[in-house]
Amino acid sequence: MEFFISSAFAQQGGEGAGWTALLFPILLIAIFYFLLIRPQAKRQKEHKKMVSELAKGDEIITQGGLLGRITDVDETFISVEINDNNQVKVQRNAVAQVVPKGTIKGKVDPEEAKKAGK
Repeated sequence: MEFFISSAFAQQGGEGAGWTALLFPILLIAIFYFLLIRPQAKRQKEHKKMVSELAKGDEIITQGGLLGRITDVDETFISVEINDNNQVKVQRNAVAQVVPKGTIKGKVDPEEAKKAGK
């Protein structure tokens, strides 16, 4: 009967078996950190800095796609003039991008474009 069923032998464990088993999860965590976590934290930091530096007269684009000029800055809200007759209030965190001055009228100063593009 032993001819058909092979005997099970316990595998002899080496001293390095524990170290190599930990190598893959550590490598996986490092890859996730450098490809996902670190770039996202950097973007959040840049957005927070941009939002804190908003000032009256800046031209912005909101996350909803509105293009306008800031007319009033509050602790949590800003007033944005989208044309001569309309103003809207949006949260400061809803600002997606600060654009160069003159973008609304279609006349962008090259120096302002460099400054806004950083």
